[in-house]
Amino acid sequence: MELDNLFTGPSRAWSFGPSLSVPIFDAGRNRSNLQLAEVRRDQAVVQYEKAIQSAFRDVSDALSARERLAEQVTDLQATLQLQSERERLARLRYDNGATPYLEVLDAQRDLLGAQQLLVQTRRALLSSHVALYTALGGGTNVQVDGSAVVPAPPPSSGKPS
Repeated sequence: MELDNLFTGPSRAWSFGPSLSVPIFDAGRNRSNLQLAEVRRDQAVVQYEKAIQSAFRDVSDALSARERLAEQVTDLQATLQLQSERERLARLRYDNGATPYLEVLDAQRDLLGAQQLLVQTRRALLSSHVALYTALGGGTNVQVDGSAVVPAPPPSSGKPS
């Protein structure tokens, strides 16, 4: 009979009985794996909380720096106006023979110093705007693996520059 050989030999792989592969005694391995997973989860939560705190601190620092530098720019603009007026008056006094030219040079030097300080403070203010933008998450695209990707430049219009 041909059906007698149905469940013997190579066709024996088709057995229909239940298979049990759960170990009865695993020496606490499953419990240890669960504890390890819980510890890793707790570490991830702590790292996430630190990242959130750091982000809030970065935004707060950038906002306070921006505010402080904006106040300094306003003060330096007032100082620049005063130094300009001082230089104008020193030149008038010199032109009328009331003072030596050294006073005009001193006023010009102080005016130049005020102008340089204003330019430096404006640059710092602009840098603080960039820092705030970055702290708020702007400026980079982040891939899933966490590496930063610099955006590609926009396509050219086809016109030679």
